[in-house]
Amino acid sequence: MPIQDAVVTVFPAKAAAPPTSFLWPSAMGQKDLSFVPGTLIVPKGTRVAFPNFDRVRHSIYSFSDAAKFEISLYGRDQTRSQGFPIAGNVALGCNIHDQMRGYIKVVDTPYAAKTDREGRVVLDGLPTGAVEVRIWHPAAMASKNEADHDTVLGAGLNSRAVVLPLRR
Repeated sequence: MPIQDAVVTVFPAKAAAPPTSFLWPSAMGQKDLSFVPGTLIVPKGTRVAFPNFDRVRHSIYSFSDAAKFEISLYGRDQTRSQGFPIAGNVALGCNIHDQMRGYIKVVDTPYAAKTDREGRVVLDGLPTGAVEVRIWHPAAMASKNEADHDTVLGAGLNSRAVVLPLRR
C-alpha cells in the first residue's frame, strides 16, 4: 500500500553542490483544528511561522529531542514562530486540542521531499555514486521512525522501490 507524506532524505557519500532551485516552505498553520501541512520539511537553522487560521486559540508545544519548546496561547490571524537549529524529528501538539498532531522534519541535506498519494517522491539534482536514503514516517516501525537504505545512483533516471512497515 502506498504511504503518503513519508519524508525521504538522501545523503551522498561525497559532498555535492546543492540544487540551485531548491525551495523550502517555512510555515505550519493551524486550520480546522489541524496542523497544515501535517508534515513539514525544513532545513536545519530555519525559523518556522505558526499562523493561526482557526477561530479558536492554540498553544503549540514539542517535547522532541530536536526541539523542546512551548508557544503560549494565541488567537485567529496571529502568528508565532520558532527556530529549529538541530536536525531531527519534531512532533507537535496543542495544549488546548489534544487531537492535534503535526510533524516537522528538520534536515541537514538539500535532498529531501515528501511522498505523494502514490507513495512516490521525485528528487532532482542528485549526484551519482553511493548515497544513503533515509525514510521517515510517524508510524514507521523502526528506530526513531526511520529506515536507512544504502544504494548507488547512476547517471540519468534512477528509481527505487522501498517497503516501510507501519504500526497500525
